[in-house]
Amino acid sequence: MKNSIAIYGAYGHTGKFIVAELSRKGYQLILSGRDEEKLQQLKKQYPNSTIKAADISDPASLDNAFSGSEIIINCAGPFLDTAEPIIESALRLGIHYIDLSAEQKAVLDVFENYAEKAKGKILIIPAVAFYGGLGDLLSTAITHDWGKIDEINIYIGLDSWYPTKGTRLTGDRNHYTRLTLKNNQLQELEPSVPIDWNFQNPIGIKQVVSLPLSEIITISRHLNVNTINTYLSQNSLDDLRNKDTPEPEAIDEKNRSSQHFSLEVVAVKDNIKRKITAQGQDIYAVTSPLVVETVNRILSDKTAKTGVTVIGEIFDAADFLKSLNEDDITISAIEESHL
Repeated sequence: MKNSIAIYGAYGHTGKFIVAELSRKGYQLILSGRDEEKLQQLKKQYPNSTIKAADISDPASLDNAFSGSEIIINCAGPFLDTAEPIIESALRLGIHYIDLSAEQKAVLDVFENYAEKAKGKILIIPAVAFYGGLGDLLSTAITHDWGKIDEINIYIGLDSWYPTKGTRLTGDRNHYTRLTLKNNQLQELEPSVPIDWNFQNPIGIKQVVSLPLSEIITISRHLNVNTINTYLSQNSLDDLRNKDTPEPEAIDEKNRSSQHFSLEVVAVKDNIKRKITAQGQDIYAVTSPLVVETVNRILSDKTAKTGVTVIGEIFDAADFLKSLNEDDITISAIEESHL
């Protein structure tokens, strides 16, 4: 019998993708969250799973829910609210912790509050998701032999964005000033003008705007880089900000929506430029293979580290990317040129 994994927010949109993939891999699942009724509904699809309702305001219920698992996956945003109580439970129980946070402040808080507390005890990996983790892996892979990096630019193009309830809740909750990295220091994002970026097919040319997310925090924690910028396509932001934009609708056997994405990373050192691209379908769905591969690697003892870390730092980034299924995500070869 495979290891037991606890998923908090299991019935959420992204949580369901993760539950489905972990189930396919044969893991024993503990499905958790606040809503007992939604857990009961989900259990009908996964009859061999265990359900344990728990509330972040009730530490005893969290400990009861996660007891017996080896890893807790927190899929319940806003992570500004859920990360701390669940990490505290993970520390009490001695269980590793993963979350999906795109929120810069939530990831910063995890580093600042738990880096020392978790050392020698558990592994805490925030931002294992499309926003955060994927950009970190790609940036690490293309700069693996560079001791010092002048600049990393991340361009995210979506042909559309059908936001989930969780995305909208997080947006309403996350009122903190966005940070970027400049002169090797986190600084408040300054106003900038939109630029055009050619994402090639299927996204094409899109106007992009500066919108730093949790990858700024994760990359800057382990790569020696002077400047990091993240740009997001304006059309997807317009979809997000439009209250009438519908939630994602499944169109295939993996329950993915019709949305396509392209995430490009361009890194510069001296007069050398490197570029790598990841493309796929549905930014919520693609988080699942990232999480499941992280679980696989932790449980196969591919790391002896404890404390707070990020997937670009703790794993061999190129090997991690290579292990992902092309149906989930397609990674280009690294392009190198001289400026």
